[in-house]
Amino acid sequence: MAKPEKCISVTEARQLHDNWVTTRAREIQRLQGFNDTRDFTFSLSDLEEYVQYVKEESVKQGVANPGIRIYFAAYDSAKSDRATVFLAPTLGVEEGADNNYEIDPLNRGNGGWPPNSY
Repeated sequence: MAKPEKCISVTEARQLHDNWVTTRAREIQRLQGFNDTRDFTFSLSDLEEYVQYVKEESVKQGVANPGIRIYFAAYDSAKSDRATVFLAPTLGVEEGADNNYEIDPLNRGNGGWPPNSY
């Protein structure tokens, strides 16, 4: 398999992450009073299973070109108030495509702790 066209270099990824840390992570730390999670790991098998689920459910609904949007989120419970992300299916891939609320989102990845830098 050839490398996907939309891959970026490790150098660009490091720069993007550094930009996030310097423009957002420090402010979050200042406001929250602690370093928060800023990376999340999902197993390939979990991601493959979820992508297949979204594909199959989208076909049943007649959605020709579904997408997956990644949302930043935060827990609000006695167990955790840390950041998280969840993946939500969309009805298309164009900018502003509506979410597909007929298919459940994916969460329960592992948040990097302590925060991992790229």
